[in-house]
Amino acid sequence: MEKSIYSAEYQRLCTLLRELRREAGLTQVQVAAELDVPQSFVSKYESGERRLDVIELRHVARALGVPLRVVLERLGVWS
Repeated sequence: MEKSIYSAEYQRLCTLLRELRREAGLTQVQVAAELDVPQSFVSKYESGERRLDVIELRHVARALGVPLRVVLERLGVWS
């Protein structure tokens, strides 16, 4: 099992989070404000530069207005 932020699976998650943000009509600045973090935090996880743990992913999903389950379903890891 590859644990790198450069794995194809993690890159799919980064792409999905960016897509969900755009679908919600939110900017990185708006998501960062909701998370109470700098905009660079959002930029880094969207680009794959920073890895999110499961708790952070749950907070990001909430900030995007989607349940974590939806993120996992769209990623293809929830059935």
